[in-house]
Amino acid sequence: MTTTEHSGSPLDVEIGALQGGSAELPRLAGNAVLVVNVASKCGLTPQYSALEELQKRYAARGFTVLGVPCNQFLGQEPGSAEEIAEFCSATYGVTFPLTEKVEVNGPGRHPLYERLVGFADAEGHSGDIRWNFEKFLIGRDGRVVARFSPQTEPDSAEVVAAIESQLGR
Repeated sequence: MTTTEHSGSPLDVEIGALQGGSAELPRLAGNAVLVVNVASKCGLTPQYSALEELQKRYAARGFTVLGVPCNQFLGQEPGSAEEIAEFCSATYGVTFPLTEKVEVNGPGRHPLYERLVGFADAEGHSGDIRWNFEKFLIGRDGRVVARFSPQTEPDSAEVVAAIESQLGR
């Protein structure tokens, strides 16, 4: 496992909620959390459906998806907070929490992603986010336990197995 130079859980970081105020990540401590940088106008946007299905399937067992809108990849998340919220709700029935729009790469990288990007996926990729819908699983202990490429479907066997390993059978 690769660790970042930052100590503490990614859930200790302050980040705003999409609709204003704090996203209150510390309240997610003790849960398994799938953090995903999302975008409304991307070829991978249909992954919202599978993310919402994971939310419904595992929420009662201590799991949540955390969507993090980002406009750094070809401007594929151009909307305002209200537009993003309306799109996610109306198009995909999203019930999981969404944060404010942030940068996930570069000098303006949000501290949440500073704590995530040092973790390598199964192919050994660490560092910069490659595209929309890259996924990080934070375990109940608050540490990053898995990273999945943007093309890995949220309901793939490897993602589901990683989630279930954190929730117990």
